[in-house]
Amino acid sequence: MAQRVATEYVNASLTLTEADMSRLISLCESQQLRLQVFVLDNGNQEVVLEEDAGGESIRLTFERSNGQYRCVLTCRVVQPKLTNALRKLVSSFKGDAVVNRIYQGFTMVYHYIQGNVARIVESKGTLLRTVFEHKDTLGRLESQFKLFSVEDEIDRLRGSVNELLDIRNQTKEPGLIVDIDQRLKCHSRLLFSLEA
Repeated sequence: MAQRVATEYVNASLTLTEADMSRLISLCESQQLRLQVFVLDNGNQEVVLEEDAGGESIRLTFERSNGQYRCVLTCRVVQPKLTNALRKLVSSFKGDAVVNRIYQGFTMVYHYIQGNVARIVESKGTLLRTVFEHKDTLGRLESQFKLFSVEDEIDRLRGSVNELLDIRNQTKEPGLIVDIDQRLKCHSRLLFSLEA
């Protein structure tokens, strides 16, 4: 099995509430890492995680805005405990990230959306191969159903327009013609919006 050389987090982002910050600190403490938390003058917080054995550390800066804490992080990590801690943070707090897991000769690129792996791509030089891609089957079926219901509505409206045109061509009464023209105008607007 290939041995991982390093892990790169590219623009990983987390958005947390005040309660989430407490949970984040608890989760970091449970990872058997040296933990330091700094509360800055402006309400921002810095969380420093350090691996005892290798002396490697990462600094998470959370900027406070509108009652939430936001952290955007780009870093390269070698120590497995730090790598595992970051993975758990992204997953637990529904973060977004691109994570490059670097091995000798190739890189596995993980795309996280809302804490879930959405796509995994193997990169060897200029060659890219998708290994995994999340398929939202339920969402796709729902959107197809909505398309069918829109298509049914379009068919119903076209039938109504045809009926109104037949009646208009057969009538000689001016008041009825004006009423039919008004209804045709409404139907054409609705058809235009549905077909768009």
